[in-house]
Formats: sequence, C-alpha cells, structure tokens
Amino acid sequence: MRTASRKADHLRINIERDVLGKGIENGFAGWRFAHRALPQIDLADVDPSTEIFGRRLRAPILISCMTGGTVEARQVNERLARVSERHGFAMGLGSARALIEAPELLETFDVRAAAPNVLLFANMGAVQLNKGYGIEECRRLVDALGADALVLHLNPLQEALQPEGDTCFRGLLGKIAEIAGAAAFPVIVKEVGWGIAAPEVRALFDAGAAAVDVAGAGGTSWSEVERHRIAEPWKARVAASFSDWGTPTAQCLIEARTAAPKERIFASGGITTGVEVAKALALGADLVGIAGPFLRAADAGEESAGEFARELFDELRIAMFCVGARRPDDLRGRLRSVS
Repeated sequence: MRTASRKADHLRINIERDVLGKGIENGFAGWRFAHRALPQIDLADVDPSTEIFGRRLRAPILISCMTGGTVEARQVNERLARVSERHGFAMGLGSARALIEAPELLETFDVRAAAPNVLLFANMGAVQLNKGYGIEECRRLVDALGADALVLHLNPLQEALQPEGDTCFRGLLGKIAEIAGAAAFPVIVKEVGWGIAAPEVRALFDAGAAAVDVAGAGGTSWSEVERHRIAEPWKARVAASFSDWGTPTAQCLIEARTAAPKERIFASGGITTGVEVAKALALGADLVGIAGPFLRAADAGEESAGEFARELFDELRIAMFCVGARRPDDLRGRLRSVS
C-alpha cells in the first residue's frame, strides 16, 4: 500500500473511531497543584509566553504532528495552521515520507503561507533512515515546507503491527546522530504515544538531538489505529493486546527530566486541557503537544479548533494565576503527588 493511502486510513480512523488506549491514563491525575488563595499577583501579570528555536510563542503549546498527504489532510492542516498563527502556538506536520515519494503532495503539507510566524516542525519516521533516506532527504523536507526543525519519530510497536511496517530499528541511534550532526536545523526525536525511557532520552541528547518529546501513553494508541486497518481477525487480536501498552506521559516526563536536567524536553500523550499543560510544565516540559483533540476539533471546522485553542490558553493562564506563577518556569515545584 502506498504511503499516501495509509495516511488516508489513519486520518479517517482517528476521526471516526475510538482509538484511545484502554486501561491506561496519562498519569497527570496523580498530581495536584497547591492552590494559592493569596496568589499575590494580578491575572494580568501572568505571561505564558516562551521562546523555542528562536520563535516566540504566546504559550508553550504545540499542535502536535498528525497528518498530511491527502486532500482531506490539506484542509485539516490549513485550518490548524491558521489557528496556530492566530494563537501563537507551535505546529507539527504529519509524517512527510509521502512527500518524498510523491512531491506533488506538497500542497497537502505546505502551510507556511497560512502561518508565516509559526514555529513549524517537519516530520519523518526515524526508521526510514535505515531504508535509504539520509540528510539530503531531510534537508529537502525542511526546505520544501519552510520548517524550523525536523521531527524524527520512533514507532516500533506501530511498525510491528502495520501490514506494511518497517521494523529494522537496528543501528538507528547512530543514524540519528549522523542526521543531527549534519543538519543546519534542530532535530527533535519523539515517540508516537508509548513513551521514551530515561536511558534512551539521555542517549538521544548525547547523539545530538536538540529536543526529545517523550510522547507517553494515555492518549491515542496507534496499536488501536492499526487494529482498525487489519483485515485478518487474529492479527487484529494481536494489535488489541497492546491497547494498554506504554509508559504514562507524566512518568516519562519526570524520568526524562531527571536524566536530562538541562536539555529541552517536550511532553505529549493524552493531554487534553490547559490545566494538564500546566502540570506538564510543572513537571519539567518546555513545550507541550496536543494532537487528537485538535484533529477532531479541526475536522468539525476552523472555528471549533480556534475555540479549543482559546480554552487551552485560558485554562493554562488561570491555572498559573491560581498558584501564583507569572511565567511558565514559576510552575516548577508547585505540584504535589496525590497517588
């Protein structure tokens, strides 16, 4: 099956089916902010803005990597790009391997005209580095999309379950190091929803990654997405057995920050509210990604996606106010474990 056709399946399934992990949550419910009845600041003093890779963001929120390569994806990406531009969020594009295979698909990914000031991430599966892709293909993607950085995503479980999956992850860390060393743009490494263990986080930074997105469990499960694509019942049951797989996002984030106390760490995976964004920032994230809720909101229309963005921003701002945090860094140390 061609990559573009697979992407169409993924988009449709994510919108139409329940693809959340089963029996696993993101872990943030185990943490509570210490409410301040006397925050000693004005709500107007709260400034959630931050700077990542030279771009100023109104809030440390990323509309995370999701889709591209189809006509439907073009509409979704354009809506989300305009929302990102209006609200000052970062944006990640879906895996652009399809664009390398078929350059005519550029218009389904290209959102720079709609979002000239957005911090924009191109995206490709890291495993493709073992399939002949190298620095030239990476440069071509970043240049074609006008992106500020490249995401290399790790998805061994998804590849193992896909009928057409690429499962040779042997020697991949070295290939990532080669790309990071040769690239003139930041290289970000992320999982797709099962988490990255602390030793791997450290190894990725040592290999030259500019940031690591732990992308833990608790939200969309790509084993569930692939289950809906599988025709053979027994193979679908294999996929279903992984519905609770992975490490919850909050746990991943805590362990990653311990392993890399001074590096740039992003968090995503099952985050749905601005309060959870605040919790992720308090646990050490520099940028917080949200994918599924934005995808479904954008499918309903640009107004719906914009409304969700406003909700996130206001929830984050009010959470910061109620713990006396003027800036995102002030959230550190304001959480207590209740698990």
